Amino acid sequence: MVTFPVGGMSCASCAGRVERALSAVGGVGKVAVNLATAQATVTGDARLEALFAAVRGIGFHVPVVSETFVIGGLSCASCAVKAEKALSGLAGVSRARVNLAAREALVEYVPDVVTLDQLERTVAGVGFTLTRPREDEQPLDLAEEERLREYAALRWRLVLGAVLVVADMLVMHLVHDVSWNRWLQFLLITPVQLWIGWPFHRGAWMAARHGGANMHTLVTVGTFSAYLFSLLVLLAPGLFDARGMAAEVYFETAGTIIVLILLGRFLEIRAKGKTSRAIRALMGLAPPTARVVRDGQEQEIPLREMRVGETFLVRPGEKIPVDGVIVRGRGAIDESMLTGEPMPVERAPGEEVTGGTLNQTGALVCRAVKVGRDTALARIVEMVRRAQGVKPPIARLADEIAAVFVPAVMGIATVTFVVWYAFGPQPSLTYALLNFVSVLIIACPCALGLATPTSILVGTGQGARHGILIRGGDALETAHKIDLVVFDKTGTLTVGKPVLTDWVGDESALRWIATAERHSEHPVAQAIVNGARERGMILGEPSGFTALPGQGVRATVEGREVLVGTEPWIRSLGIDPGACLESLEALRRQGKTAMLGVVDGTVAGVLAVADRVKPHSALAVSRLREMGVEVVMLTGDNRTAALAMAGQLAIREVVAEVLPGEKAEVIRRLQESGKRVAMVGDGINDAPALARADVGIAIGTGTDVAMEAADITLVSGDPHGVVTAIRLSRATMRNIRQNLFWAFAYNVLLIPLAAGVWFPWFGILLSPIFAALAMSLSSVTVVTNALRLGGFRSLDPTGMP
Repeated sequence: MVTFPVGGMSCASCAGRVERALSAVGGVGKVAVNLATAQATVTGDARLEALFAAVRGIGFHVPVVSETFVIGGLSCASCAVKAEKALSGLAGVSRARVNLAAREALVEYVPDVVTLDQLERTVAGVGFTLTRPREDEQPLDLAEEERLREYAALRWRLVLGAVLVVADMLVMHLVHDVSWNRWLQFLLITPVQLWIGWPFHRGAWMAARHGGANMHTLVTVGTFSAYLFSLLVLLAPGLFDARGMAAEVYFETAGTIIVLILLGRFLEIRAKGKTSRAIRALMGLAPPTARVVRDGQEQEIPLREMRVGETFLVRPGEKIPVDGVIVRGRGAIDESMLTGEPMPVERAPGEEVTGGTLNQTGALVCRAVKVGRDTALARIVEMVRRAQGVKPPIARLADEIAAVFVPAVMGIATVTFVVWYAFGPQPSLTYALLNFVSVLIIACPCALGLATPTSILVGTGQGARHGILIRGGDALETAHKIDLVVFDKTGTLTVGKPVLTDWVGDESALRWIATAERHSEHPVAQAIVNGARERGMILGEPSGFTALPGQGVRATVEGREVLVGTEPWIRSLGIDPGACLESLEALRRQGKTAMLGVVDGTVAGVLAVADRVKPHSALAVSRLREMGVEVVMLTGDNRTAALAMAGQLAIREVVAEVLPGEKAEVIRRLQESGKRVAMVGDGINDAPALARADVGIAIGTGTDVAMEAADITLVSGDPHGVVTAIRLSRATMRNIRQNLFWAFAYNVLLIPLAAGVWFPWFGILLSPIFAALAMSLSSVTVVTNALRLGGFRSLDPTGMP
């Protein structure tokens, strides 16, 4: 029986609908929905996620908490799969994802059904630890602390183990008395086997206690097989002599295997520290302290003590501590660390500033709007971290293999021993033992487990560095297949607000016309006023201002009667456009809003206002086409204006005059034509289309609703980020395929070699020591290859190669 909350119920009818929906789920016994407590109680063996889906499917919701925990004790893909299955199987957990590379578990659960203690005990029950970060901690901090502790511990074990193994090899070659030689080897290698290799043996024991096996199991069984065989030869050599069997010791094999695998683990942990450099760099953007004004006094306080509404000060050259609004002062803000845009942005009183950005010039007095985990920087870090925990579909095959990998390898090793002992050449026991150990040691589930998450970790981190936030590994995988990008026009390809693009007439007349528009709140009027000011004009104060909606304005400026408005309105006043008519028509054909300016009854000129194309829009379209990606512009504008804009951007296909509710339908039709479609938008009305597309890409300067519906967010709002996102996706997927190919090829080719399959034809056998060396390098190879993504560079949006 399980009881869980249901949100959105308002009456008995709602409760009845929920009850009927839950009863229809397969495996459900009895259902009771309590409207007063807003809870549903279900008996039977139905999966919790299926119950939640049934509730969501009829318009209600189940409140779940999504948390990231640090998970300790993971050593290979089998461990990650086991921990993930344990968490997913707990009643009250709707989804669990364990990331081996980041050592994190992303868990979505219902707090009323499952507690933190239950989560911890469930993970402990399969041999691992689960830690929730404190309020002022990031999971990445805890994971990094654990990595550094393990790194330091391994370093000492590795150094001591290497010294003992080298000493053992010297004994093997310099001490000629067989008895002394063997006893000295025993004394040197026993600490290596029992203490240096203890982390492996402990991991194997923990897995065995809970009915499982992992990489540690393979190492422990393999090395103890060689060690115990050698010990038996040392203590009872007659047992072998009496049977006519060779009695050799393999202490050096056991010790060397442990040291080589420790070396591989040591190098892997060191390389893993570099995989999260990008996200740690983001976390380090916020300064540790902030200067606030409390009780009229300036104080420097730890950042975690900042409160919403507090006044804080930022001097030139200092980082802005939290999200806020400028109260006093002006400054040039370097936002490149968040948006990827190299040029600083001028900010004035009333404008927002973002925590973690750098104030280059000017002293600022600001009011804190968002602090702690609510800041834009914290939310970006959280989004990136969650993306790193969501596996792409390509990782599922590796997970399925990892789940059965270790038992399969132990089975292959056992068969290898039996076959060599029964049919191999003499000394058959020696051949059987060494090949048995080689198979156990060379098999590497770690490479399989690390192949995908390390690439995702580095890829999403690189995305964040370039101002591209990727919601999950699935979006990263799908983006590389995109062959058609649909851009919403307004606010995506364009700035999203009208600007004065043309003035055909005398400059002094434009000053009078802009002055007449000063008191109008219409966006077109503001565009005219701003356009005049950008041309260096000083505007006066109009009198007798009158606005006629849909027609124009009338005002007196410096004793002159000034009219600004549409051609029909001007004609209705008996004023003939005359020679200006040709310019008026030409501007209209370009899709611009064209108006006439009249001074003292005479047409003084023609004004045109239009939404301005963003600086890098045309380049983005051009580069997408070079990459083999088609581009479509989607807009609610009339077709003439849309085609004029498309002409500026060299977009060949335009879907115009589309109502907001029809955008998702346009995406559906494009998908049905066989295209993998990405939708790029910024507004609330784009959200359904973003959700419908194979990949939804939101412009970061747009609405929260659009960003919530999207798979990828471009922080800077630059459409050229679409090019970078697709290139990054392609680079990451290429890297993942390389890793998976190496992981699969390594195991497919080398396990048969270790088993001696090629011996009858080519006389080739693999020493357990070389098997250990190959195994130790396999994981390092995968992690190092993933780190190559750190060299990803976006194309210069200025158009330079």
